[in-house]
Amino acid sequence: MTDILHIVGGGMAGSEAAWQAANMGVKVVIHEMRPEVETFAHQTGLMGEMVCSNSFRSDDDEQNAVGLLHWEMRQADGLIMQMADKNRLPAGGALAVDRDHFAQAVTDALMAHPNISVEYGEIKDLPTTGHWIIATGPLTSGDLGKSIAAHTGADALAFFDAIAPIVYFDSIDMSKAWMQSRYDKGETEEERTAYLNCPMDKDQYEGFIDALMAADKAEFHEGETAGYFEGCLPIEVIAERGRESLRWGPMKPVGLTNPHQPDIKAHAVVQLRRDNKLGTLYNIVGFQTKMKYGAQTDVFKSIPGLENATFARLGGIHRNTFLNSPTMLDDQMRLRSMPNIRFAGQITGVEGYVESSAMGLLAGRMAANEILGGGIDAPPNTTAMGALITHITGGADAKTFQPMNVNFGLFPPVEGLKGGRRGRKDRYKAYTDRAKLDWQTWLTTSALDAG
Repeated sequence: MTDILHIVGGGMAGSEAAWQAANMGVKVVIHEMRPEVETFAHQTGLMGEMVCSNSFRSDDDEQNAVGLLHWEMRQADGLIMQMADKNRLPAGGALAVDRDHFAQAVTDALMAHPNISVEYGEIKDLPTTGHWIIATGPLTSGDLGKSIAAHTGADALAFFDAIAPIVYFDSIDMSKAWMQSRYDKGETEEERTAYLNCPMDKDQYEGFIDALMAADKAEFHEGETAGYFEGCLPIEVIAERGRESLRWGPMKPVGLTNPHQPDIKAHAVVQLRRDNKLGTLYNIVGFQTKMKYGAQTDVFKSIPGLENATFARLGGIHRNTFLNSPTMLDDQMRLRSMPNIRFAGQITGVEGYVESSAMGLLAGRMAANEILGGGIDAPPNTTAMGALITHITGGADAKTFQPMNVNFGLFPPVEGLKGGRRGRKDRYKAYTDRAKLDWQTWLTTSALDAG
């Protein structure tokens, strides 16, 4: 076989695309610019490196759309989910991983595959021949971004994404903090104590908000406007919406009891989640920030239990590039103006590790089918992956297109079910039951087409 699939970018989407295509018998070359060319957020040259949260969010495949997406990827022998399961950390009902071990495991699996090779170096222009998948994510290099704009006749859109800080566990004052998942959620003691909690009374909370609002923030370059993805807002932006906003968001005090003061209800609670298997690192949940480094240490050390905290990584903000996919991509994820090129991952306008990986899975399978002389339709929009690809390739309004997490609002309604909050549990279960059946059917059909 002479046809080779070239994949630009070794992140979540690129790694998954390579794995899927290689398992179908296609030779794959991954082009990765790291570590030769560094980015703002990455720290290594490993494939599948996680740069923001270490969580894949809910793993509930009956009541949560992202949990359903986990299930679909597992059924498709997804590399990202395999390595996530092997390197998972206790996180209540969520799927969190040791980010370093996870990235190393993804890299090792790809390097060991006989159909996959890796070439390091930057791809600066869209190739006009051959089979290509562009999976460069939100930190697409400037030169490649310009090439994409030149070939599509339209500028890529952008918003700003933020990263949360990471703290060394041994610098946290456990005489003030305690370990507990909300509502003691989890089947084991380890899961029920998966989060580290730092309580605040009303005066401490008000002082924290004052300091947060007054802190020095990163400035945007001339001509840039601060558009954010709602699912990853900097804490300062949340606070600007009202002084109580954080108490209804990442600092909500519900479902927790402070063993140091069991009779006193905290006014607000800052949660940290384990970031590695050793338990030496914890990230501050939901505390993405655009504060300057000096301001971060001052503000975060005002949190009870973090007065002497040492930070393994401070937070930051960066530009996040994505396509207006409804106008640029067809239902095979191909660039309409250059059908030899597919896009996958976050650059297509999906948001989140799992969603990005899922689009890599589909792009890899579709490209491999094409190379092998077959053809495959996109999965039906009754499935989680089908709902996502339908949204980004035509279901969304191009004029208002913004990055989107998977959610049941993207699925067609199940006939005969009543709406409202009281019927939501049954409705979500009906969505997932239908999706699982349709996904299994699609997998069987796509495997036959590939053959």
